[in-house]
Amino acid sequence: MLGGKCSICGYNKCVDALEFHHKNPKEKEFKLGSGNTMSWEEYKNELKKCILEPSVFGDDRGYFSPYFIQKDLEKEGLFFEKVVQTNRSKSSKGVVRGLHFQKNPKCQTKIVEVINGSAIDVVVDIREGSPTYGKHAAVLLKPYDSKDPESGRQLYVPRGFAHGFISLEDNTIFQYLIDNDYAPDMEGGILWNDEELNIPWNKMFVDNGIDEPLLSEKDQKHLTLSKSPKYFKYEGDK
Repeated sequence: MLGGKCSICGYNKCVDALEFHHKNPKEKEFKLGSGNTMSWEEYKNELKKCILEPSVFGDDRGYFSPYFIQKDLEKEGLFFEKVVQTNRSKSSKGVVRGLHFQKNPKCQTKIVEVINGSAIDVVVDIREGSPTYGKHAAVLLKPYDSKDPESGRQLYVPRGFAHGFISLEDNTIFQYLIDNDYAPDMEGGILWNDEELNIPWNKMFVDNGIDEPLLSEKDQKHLTLSKSPKYFKYEGDK
């Protein structure tokens, strides 16, 4: 992002749209920012084009992959000021974590990936007034495998979105890049199974042989989105 516009194509009608800019400009349809004129299926299809896919250089010995290059993110219109913290989490099969966020002024942008095991990652728009307020997107994340074109992906989670996941295997390890310090007094959360969010958790359980989810006591006590204070506001076109 350069001066509130795409450094590739010059699009500048909605800064929020730049947070989900296309990886391939040839696929651009120039309408992601007009969420109020799109169906949610259209929106999710556009969002899928914005999953990060780091370059991988492999041979018989294995592979090398630069998993964070700031200038490349900027070329794609993705804002990530700096890496101030990296985290890892290890989860057993069936563990659900989320839906988490950090409040202003310590809100965070995250880049997440799975380096062992697999998980379904979920993000929810919690920006009051957003055309996609309360909508979610879910992405399967798993380590790079040269035989699997959908492996090795990362997910960019902008500020104003709640984040969570379900671990599909034992010893699933998440790795996070974060652009703001962890602040315990600024922690926030939305109830993971809030019915109004329509996240298909039950289908995820059935499809992956999970009988009961495993959650922390704290994650079971979060408020639903409708009852939660509104910590983020959608600023619209700039």
